[in-house]
Amino acid sequence: MRLNELSPAEGSTHSSRRVGRGDGSGRGTYSGRGMKGQKAHGKGVRPGFEGGQLPLIKRLPRKRGFTNIFRTEYNVVNVGALNVFPDGSEVTPVEMMKAGLVRSLSKPTKVLGRGDLEKNLTVEAQRFSAAAEEKIKAAQGTVRKA
Repeated sequence: MRLNELSPAEGSTHSSRRVGRGDGSGRGTYSGRGMKGQKAHGKGVRPGFEGGQLPLIKRLPRKRGFTNIFRTEYNVVNVGALNVFPDGSEVTPVEMMKAGLVRSLSKPTKVLGRGDLEKNLTVEAQRFSAAAEEKIKAAQGTVRKA
């Protein structure tokens, strides 16, 4: 098979419509554009034109950025706030809620590194920032991921 022997499949190509070639062709006189009017003369209107009414694209407010629908909301507790617990105690999200550090247990808890920890605690939470983990271990505490 050679390039000059290639041809499209049977029935896949159509000859283009020849418009404006006399009345005998069936597409003469107005050439499929109807009679008079904006669309009969020239190109018509630009995309989105609504006859002079304020177009939809201009009626809507500008949208900036986006909202990630898969975002996970956390209860945030800083390391400095964990000083309310007695030395050597085990701190879980339930204990944090009793102490008023967390509002509800419906969201996972994340411990962040703001503040200093002066007590040896075993802290259990779903997530820890690197700084928080470092500070808890520096105070001879242990980190447990729930």
